[in-house]
Amino acid sequence: MDKMEKEQADVAVVEKAEVMGGEVEDFWVIPLKKPVRFEGETYDRIDLTGLHEIKAADMVAINRRMSRSGNVDATQEFTLEYALNMANLATGLPLEFFDQLPPYAAMAIRGRVTSFLFRQE
Repeated sequence: MDKMEKEQADVAVVEKAEVMGGEVEDFWVIPLKKPVRFEGETYDRIDLTGLHEIKAADMVAINRRMSRSGNVDATQEFTLEYALNMANLATGLPLEFFDQLPPYAAMAIRGRVTSFLFRQE
């Protein structure tokens, strides 16, 4: 196995699971250190497995929505705003839910979305 194949295999293992406190967690489920209350519900994790159901048309709609709101970044898919919009589609939770998240959770979402968009299958 050459160096490139080993790196790809390592990435695949990380995508399948992370070790959190001795437990293996699904890479697409982000545990929250402190539960978040939103509209009468309490959330202790964010499940991004719905990313696998997103279509190209959804991504285009996010780009258009962001452009209309003033985000004209040439690489929108790398922004936190784009990642939170993708999480909105993946989870069905309103964007306002994601606006109140602590920074570590928001950046974890960005990392998972970026990994999802740019991984090779």
